[in-house]
Amino acid sequence: MSTTADAIRSADAHSAHNYHPLPVVVASAEGAWMTDVEGRRYLDMLAGYSALNFGHGNRRLIDAARDQLERVTLTSRAFHHDRFADFCTELAALCGKEMVLPMNTGAEAVETAVKTARKWGYEVKGVPDGHAKIVVAADNFHGRTTTIVSFSTDHDARDHFGPYTPGFEIVPYGDLTALSHAVTENTVAVLLEPIQGEAGVLVPPAGYLTGVRELTRERNVLFMADEIQSGLGRTGRTFACEHEGVVPDVYILGKALGGGVVPVSAVVADRDVLGVFGPGQHGSTFGGNPLACAVALEVIAMLRTGEFQQRATELGDHLHHELNLLVGGGAVTAVRGRGLWAGVDIDPSRGTGREISEKLMELGVLVKDTHGSTIRIAPPLVITKEDLDWGLDQLRSVLGA
Repeated sequence: MSTTADAIRSADAHSAHNYHPLPVVVASAEGAWMTDVEGRRYLDMLAGYSALNFGHGNRRLIDAARDQLERVTLTSRAFHHDRFADFCTELAALCGKEMVLPMNTGAEAVETAVKTARKWGYEVKGVPDGHAKIVVAADNFHGRTTTIVSFSTDHDARDHFGPYTPGFEIVPYGDLTALSHAVTENTVAVLLEPIQGEAGVLVPPAGYLTGVRELTRERNVLFMADEIQSGLGRTGRTFACEHEGVVPDVYILGKALGGGVVPVSAVVADRDVLGVFGPGQHGSTFGGNPLACAVALEVIAMLRTGEFQQRATELGDHLHHELNLLVGGGAVTAVRGRGLWAGVDIDPSRGTGREISEKLMELGVLVKDTHGSTIRIAPPLVITKEDLDWGLDQLRSVLGA
């Protein structure tokens, strides 16, 4: 497509309208920068919802993928391949767990975690078959499969996709009392995001995750942490749960695990949890394929250095300091987040989140709105301080701050 307008017109004519993207058509990207079909450059301040934590075209990841492409890309799980054992071993070690069940997308990983919790509940905890309950939080975002939208409170994601899957109870996010009341003898798991991304980068009250961990341990319930967006360096730690010293029973991972190169996701837990599966009881043709394992192994190696966690901490402190200076000046009503991840609530007098995103796009900065008045900022962890400051300058310009 030679022009932005041509590409968008063709996409609108031949693709389902299940997204409302900003009117930019990316043709290439490197690091924290993207270039459109007409040669305009944009600073990526979204990073594929944290899938691109290590930047576009990261040389280590591209080289790992290219080397594997020359060898073998897929065997299915009907056969072993020579990257699988290393991937499972290294990811389990990164998480401090014993076993890994690999999938492809985040939603697949969440579905896998739901099945894991139910099977564990019936075979280990002793819940009567068909009676398992999983407690989730309001305003969650765990994906868009029919089971997952069954426990969503987002009307766009949920409405007119029923009948809905039973077995879930929704409680307010951050409310330990409500959570405690919801847990019964048939509860098999509590499924939470340590930070709710789609909801506007909501950080729970201090002590909440610690309380969830204590409650679930006392009641013999699995604590399943959806770290698909919050994990793998984004918040300044390998996992967001680490900010409260919490280790869940189950990690649900995706997005950055594939480095923005291939879709890779996984459920990671100890043997007493994932050991409930037997042959034929769950699977994926592409899950744990050689190409995915090769890229994910390089991601794990990069995280082991601590470099990216440190960058997210240092640049994140700077980001939040600068954003908080905007609060109370008539442009921004609130800022939330942790590390290189922020939700910024725009004062309605300055425009909607979508309008601010479009104005930033015109100045060469790409962010994404959510829930009407909020924009999300989550640049690749490789962004330089100079580029981050330039992007913040454009935000101040758009807001008149």
